Amino acid sequence: MPLEIYNTLSRSKHPLQPIVPGRVGLYVCGMTVYDYCHLGHARLFMAMDMAQRWMRVLGLDVTYVRNITDIEDKIIRRAAENGETVGEVTDRFIRYMNDDFAALGLAAPDSEPRATEYVPQMLGLIETLEQKELAYQADGADGGDVNFAVRKFSGYGKLSGKSLDDLRAGERVAVERSKRDPLDFVLWKRAKPAEPSWPSRWGSGRPGWHIECSAMACETLGKTFDIHGGGPDLIFPHHENEIAQSEGAHGVPLANVWMHCGALRVGDEKMSKSLGNMMTIRDALKKYDAEVLRFFLLRPHYRSQIAFTEALIVEARTALSRLYTALRDAEADGLPLDWNEAHARRFQEAMNDDFNTPIALAALFDLAGEINRNKSARLAGQLRALGGTLGLLQQDPAQFLRGSDDDTAGIELLISVRATAKKEKKFDEADRVRKTLLDRGIVLEDGPSGTTWRRR
Repeated sequence: MPLEIYNTLSRSKHPLQPIVPGRVGLYVCGMTVYDYCHLGHARLFMAMDMAQRWMRVLGLDVTYVRNITDIEDKIIRRAAENGETVGEVTDRFIRYMNDDFAALGLAAPDSEPRATEYVPQMLGLIETLEQKELAYQADGADGGDVNFAVRKFSGYGKLSGKSLDDLRAGERVAVERSKRDPLDFVLWKRAKPAEPSWPSRWGSGRPGWHIECSAMACETLGKTFDIHGGGPDLIFPHHENEIAQSEGAHGVPLANVWMHCGALRVGDEKMSKSLGNMMTIRDALKKYDAEVLRFFLLRPHYRSQIAFTEALIVEARTALSRLYTALRDAEADGLPLDWNEAHARRFQEAMNDDFNTPIALAALFDLAGEINRNKSARLAGQLRALGGTLGLLQQDPAQFLRGSDDDTAGIELLISVRATAKKEKKFDEADRVRKTLLDRGIVLEDGPSGTTWRRR
C-alpha cells in the first residue's frame, strides 16, 4: 500500500503524491532559541524525525528543513536580562538544542535556516503583499509597523476551521491603534531603541514571527512543497498566517500536506514554559535512558496526545527491555531486511497507514515473542533492523539490559508514584504501576505499615 498521511487541511488521509516523483520536501517549524528545549518540543521533533526516517526507508529522496527563529521578543528580553547580545544568546541555545536532539537520536535536518539570514527574502515577500493590497503600513504616531490585512485574504481560517466572525467575537487580538482591524497581524515591526533592526523601505525594523517561515520555506523548498509539519499549537495562528502570507503573495498552495502531532500533556495541561510544568530534555536525560525516552515518545500515534508520568516512563523501559531481551537471547544475523517476512509486512503496512507506530511496534513485540520461542538468528536480525527504521534497538542488548536492571531505585520510585495515585483516587494509574512492576517480576504487598515488594 502507498504511504497515506492525515492532512490537517482536508481533515482526512490521502496517499502521498510528491510534486516531483521520488522526492519529498518537508518543512518543520523549529525552535525559538532563548531557552532549553523541553519534552513537549521533543514530542514534535521526534514525530517529524520518525516521519522523515520512514520516507527514506521507502526510497524517497527527502529534503528535511527545520528552521531556527533567532530574532524574536523573548530572545531580545533574555539577552537584555543576561547582559548579552542576541547572537550570544541564540548561539548558546542552538548548541544546547543540538546536543539534546543528538542525545535523543534525532537526525540532523538537511537544511536549518536561521531567520536572520533571510531578512531580504522576507522584505521581498512583504513588498509583494503590499503591492497586492494585502499589507499596509500603519499611520500616525504609532505608525511604522507593516500589517497583514486578514479580511482581504478570502481563505483565512481554512486550516484551523475558524471563521472571521468567530475570531472577531472572541477578540483574540487586543485592539491596537496601528491596526485597521484587530485580526490583522504584524509583518514588519518598527525599530525600538537598543533592539536589533534592519533597513527597509518602511523604515528600520525587524520581521514578525509568521513572515519568517513563509520566506524560509519558499527559499529552501519552493512556493509549493509537499509537507509542512508542526505542533498542535501552531495550527492557529502561526500556520494559518503562513498560508495567508504565502498564498496571498504567490497565488498557489503553500503545502500539499499539513502534518501536526499531538501535545505532550502533564495532567490536564499541555507541557509548556508558560504554564511552568515543563521538564527540559537535558533534565529528563539525567533521569532516564535516552532510548527509553525515544520509545516513550514513539509508542503512541504521532497525532494522539501523550500523558507524561513517571509510571509511563518506567513502563516504556520495561517494554523496551522485552525487545532487547529477545535480541540478547538470539544473536541477530545482520542480514538485510526481508520485507516479505510476515512481521515486516505488518510493520510496513502500519507505518504506511499514517505512520501508525502503535501497530508497527505491536508487530515487533509479536516478533520478539517468536524469537523467545525459537531463538532464530534470522528473526532477531529482522527485529533489530525493523527497530532501526525508528532509531531503536541499536545498542548492545546486554549493556542496555544491565542499565535497565538497576531496579531498586526505580521500584521505590514506582511505589511512591502508585501511592500518590491512590491518594489522588487515580486508581487506573495505580493499577497500571502494579502491573508494570508485576511484568518485571516484582510483587507488591500492601499492609498497615505501607507497601513492600518482593521478587516473584
